Amino acid sequence: MRSSPQRVLRLLVVAIFGLASALVPLSAALAANSVTVYYSTTWTTANIHYQPTGGAWTTVPGVGMNETACTGWKKKTVNLGTATGLKAAFNNGSGTWDNNGGADHTIGTGVSTVKNGVVTGNAADPCVPEAPDTEKPSTPTGVTAAATGVSIALAWSAATDNVGVTGYKVTRTGGTGGTKVVDVTATAHSDTGLVENTLYRYTVQARDAAGNLSGASEEAGATTGKKPEAPEGGTPLGGDPREDSIYFVMTARFADGDTSNNRGGSQHVKSGNAANNDPMFRGDFKGLVDKLDYIKGLGFSALWITPVVLNRSDYDFHGYHGWDFYRVDPRLESEGTSYQDLINAAHAKGIKIYQDVVYNHSSRWGAKGLFTPTVWGARDDQWKWLYSEKEAGREYNPMQEHQGNDPNLTAAQNAMAKGRPYNGDQWSTTEPAGNTCRNWGTPTQWSSPEGYRIHNCQWPNPTSGMFPANYYHQCWIGNWEGEDSRSCWLHDDLADFNTESKAVQDYLIDVYNRYIDMGVDGFRVDTAVHIPRVTWNRRFLPAIREHATAKFGAEKAKDFYVFGEVAAFVHDKWNRGSVNHSAQFFTWKERKEYSADDVRAAIEQYDYENLMGSGNQPTSTNATLNGNTYHAPDHSRFSGMNVIDMRMHMNFGEASNAFHNGKDSDDSYNDATYNTVYVDSHDYGPNKSSVRYDGGTDAWAENMSLMWTFRGIPTLYYGSEIEFQAGKPIDCGPTCPLATTGRAYFGDHLAGSVTASGFGTVSSASGAVAQTLDKPLVKHVQRLNQIRRAVPALQKGQYSTEGVSGGMAYKRRFTQGSVDSFVLVSVSGNATFTGIPNGTYVDAVTGDSKTVTGGTLTVSLSGKGNMRAYVLALPGNPAPGKIGSAGPYLR
Repeated sequence: MRSSPQRVLRLLVVAIFGLASALVPLSAALAANSVTVYYSTTWTTANIHYQPTGGAWTTVPGVGMNETACTGWKKKTVNLGTATGLKAAFNNGSGTWDNNGGADHTIGTGVSTVKNGVVTGNAADPCVPEAPDTEKPSTPTGVTAAATGVSIALAWSAATDNVGVTGYKVTRTGGTGGTKVVDVTATAHSDTGLVENTLYRYTVQARDAAGNLSGASEEAGATTGKKPEAPEGGTPLGGDPREDSIYFVMTARFADGDTSNNRGGSQHVKSGNAANNDPMFRGDFKGLVDKLDYIKGLGFSALWITPVVLNRSDYDFHGYHGWDFYRVDPRLESEGTSYQDLINAAHAKGIKIYQDVVYNHSSRWGAKGLFTPTVWGARDDQWKWLYSEKEAGREYNPMQEHQGNDPNLTAAQNAMAKGRPYNGDQWSTTEPAGNTCRNWGTPTQWSSPEGYRIHNCQWPNPTSGMFPANYYHQCWIGNWEGEDSRSCWLHDDLADFNTESKAVQDYLIDVYNRYIDMGVDGFRVDTAVHIPRVTWNRRFLPAIREHATAKFGAEKAKDFYVFGEVAAFVHDKWNRGSVNHSAQFFTWKERKEYSADDVRAAIEQYDYENLMGSGNQPTSTNATLNGNTYHAPDHSRFSGMNVIDMRMHMNFGEASNAFHNGKDSDDSYNDATYNTVYVDSHDYGPNKSSVRYDGGTDAWAENMSLMWTFRGIPTLYYGSEIEFQAGKPIDCGPTCPLATTGRAYFGDHLAGSVTASGFGTVSSASGAVAQTLDKPLVKHVQRLNQIRRAVPALQKGQYSTEGVSGGMAYKRRFTQGSVDSFVLVSVSGNATFTGIPNGTYVDAVTGDSKTVTGGTLTVSLSGKGNMRAYVLALPGNPAPGKIGSAGPYLR
């Protein structure tokens, strides 16, 4: 049939439009199979070297990312054809590559961003500003104010927001200081140091990340009272330190008595602590004061606490990054509960305070009053999130943290800045006068984890010239058993003091004299092995004794307990054969004269003792009996420093191993009865394990029975009495939440009230702490403390295994003045004691009495962790009989 022209035209139109409609899905498919890549970098030039899925790689270095983007980003659109994605690596054309650690970046279709190793698919264009958030948070409600002394505690209900509330603005009126505004992140705030008998009023506004402020809350007010009087300085309790047992706490992780001083720091979110509502600084002195009865109820009469000085680092809750050594860290103190208050409160309950001290190093930011470095920094697009705007006269205060709401920062930069205290006192873009750091501010080849270019002199380190040699050492440790382990840096956040410099010596002596003046009872010395023994013996140890004597008298000074951490993580008697790095070495005075110059003397002493070797070191019988007889110990060559028993610590995987290894070393200490003995700590478990001891409850009980009856001072790391966090990693820094580690917060187990009626006895308890006190190892340690406190030989006695058969069995005796105490001990098994004095022996565990006429006593004993302690009744020193009640192990 012949078509008309009109029909042909109509068919042509339909055909054309049909073809067009058929082509639309094809073009859409082609568009979908392309990828637009935005790469975050500071490079001037960037190339993308890629391989489409199922295809071949481009020729190195790839293709230029030269499409129009914005500052900090490079852009390239790649047509994938039928491929569904690509693998990519990026480079600057000059040999610097980002290939995701060798794994390359996997990128799908559509728009993707690549930043700091993270690929985000279906991403928004990073060069297009997000629509501003203009919606205000809700107004906070339920604001309350309560005054205590010259402090007012505020609390309110959390506000809400369409994106999220980032903090609160608290406005105060009243008093003589006019209006004051402070930003906080929590729904509580403690306003301290106010004027007495004055009315203050407060309103609260919520703030979101965009800086939107809610309306002001209803006003709440309170009137202050009288200012508490400053606590009087303390006096050490005195008394032989061997009479005590020690409970060791990380103050910031033990008990939270005041939430207003909690601080999470800059790693709060990154570490995972924020998700657990578990700021790194959580426990405090008030929490410790509140729970002293728990510690006393366990039976401990000495409390070892982590360093108290003001720290400065990103993750410093532990206390070992000291910056202002003269000042107590405010994150530990509260209104009415200063460090002095803690010392006084502990003393009032008969508990000593052993303060952890650091002579070896400061924070990487130096030591205020000695030397603090100025680093390169800039408030540019890359680094303004890290460096605070400078304010004249303002300095670091960890109580004031960045709130993450700076309108001059991007959302990502605010997230990185959040939690950082003010650091405008720390950096400079222009080279400061007197700078000794080489190549000031010049860019390096390195980038930060955020992808920003690092500059010379931006981060403290020993080899850049930043730290003057008169104050700090200038090298990294290369050999942990070499001389350099005493004269170089351990780590980049531990700036190593030049302890042979008089300026440093004077500074440290003056610092720690102030804590002696407060009445602390002793020092645990961190990293003691990293300071030459001759420096300890010439400078620091005499200074401690002399100042304590001048302040409190010779007897109190003699009882001031100094115990050093001489870390030797081996099972040997001598640390890999190096006497200079072995714990017992530090208990002795020098045996020859060295150069008057302390630097030269340190080298001379190291070389001389290294030459003498382990076979020519002094020996002692101060810890061992002469048969059954106690003899007066000879302390004439004692250095003044006792030590943590590292060999027993390393061997406490099994109590018997710890016992036999301990015995083997005792002749090499000046007096091993003063050794600090523990199973695990905040650093390591036995065998240098990185987890808290997890040998099981029976093994713990056996370890405790040995520690509490063998020579040395038994010490327990917080929570071990309930096997707290057994098997958990002791420390992983900010790479995992504290709640998953051996440094977890313990306060939840202490909630409620507890009253101790004596050491090792509790008259009342309620709440969670009552359940804690009912645990089997708690019962065990309570009774061990009761027994040890009643038998002087178990505290201060010399010992012997002569004439003794049995796995862990020994006799101990202490004789002084009118006291004469003799005891036979067996742990976890049978024992026979021969050649002992005749007489009546009474077991402190069961009350069993045995009369010895032929010099032999046999113990029948079963049960891991069980024990017998047969005390000889002597004239004027009757046996105490059964002490305490039968428990899960002592029965």
